[in-house]
Amino acid sequence: MERETIVREFLDRHKIRYDIYHHPASPTIEEAKAHWREDGSKHCKNLFFRNHKGDRHYLVCFDCDRSLAIHDLEHRLRQGKLTFASPQRMERYLGLEPGSVSPFGLINDAEHHVHLFLDRHLQTCDSLSFHPNDCRATVVISRPEFERYLSLVGNTYEYLDLYD
Repeated sequence: MERETIVREFLDRHKIRYDIYHHPASPTIEEAKAHWREDGSKHCKNLFFRNHKGDRHYLVCFDCDRSLAIHDLEHRLRQGKLTFASPQRMERYLGLEPGSVSPFGLINDAEHHVHLFLDRHLQTCDSLSFHPNDCRATVVISRPEFERYLSLVGNTYEYLDLYD
């Protein structure tokens, strides 16, 4: 719960409105679906990549009901060859472990090393859902509040078309 506490304290300190609910550990989307509430939010899938040289890292966030082929993603992001970042890199840059990746991990990226790519379709959603860096809970946050969070955390980010 320590990682969740860090997220909640950050959001509370900055007066960012959100809801949170707890459920059994759900490190995959398929497991999490059994516990999600019908709250109208768009549940997001989050993937952490590194470039071929290993000197750039990217968090990619998109609709959990969609899938992305890495080759297509490489073409759309124009960042060269991508591979999934190792658990060690995930811990180093986001302070997270596999199964708990979310944009709230950017709180731990003091050097703003990680760039966030968000699918453009998320801009049409009223609210979004993410793990609070712990797969035993879900945070529901309005898109405007989420974007305010992103401006406060300080990492670069952009919306783009990740799929048709």
